[in-house]
Amino acid sequence: MHDDNQILIPDSFVALCADARGRLRTPVQQLRERYELCEDLACHLVEQAQTLYHVQAPSEAEILLRIHAGLSSPGAGTSPAEAAWVVQRLAELLQWRFPELPPLPTDET
Repeated sequence: MHDDNQILIPDSFVALCADARGRLRTPVQQLRERYELCEDLACHLVEQAQTLYHVQAPSEAEILLRIHAGLSSPGAGTSPAEAAWVVQRLAELLQWRFPELPPLPTDET
């Protein structure tokens, strides 16, 4: 995947759009756009998650699970796999432990 774009898409995100043999199921441009959306979303949610932690004082895991539930809901704009990736990235940014998420629907890989 070589072009003039300097954004490096992590393998963990590429895997969301690849088949079992590692071949992309979506065009590169669409993959890049979805990655940028999900990365921006994770960065945007950092402050919200920190505020929830200090105001409502639930556990870090509970906050991440609530955010995941919101991102996984119909109409949220992210697929279940993308929602899981965003929450994992959010946990990395916050340096919080990544909780076990509900399993993905069987039709989503």
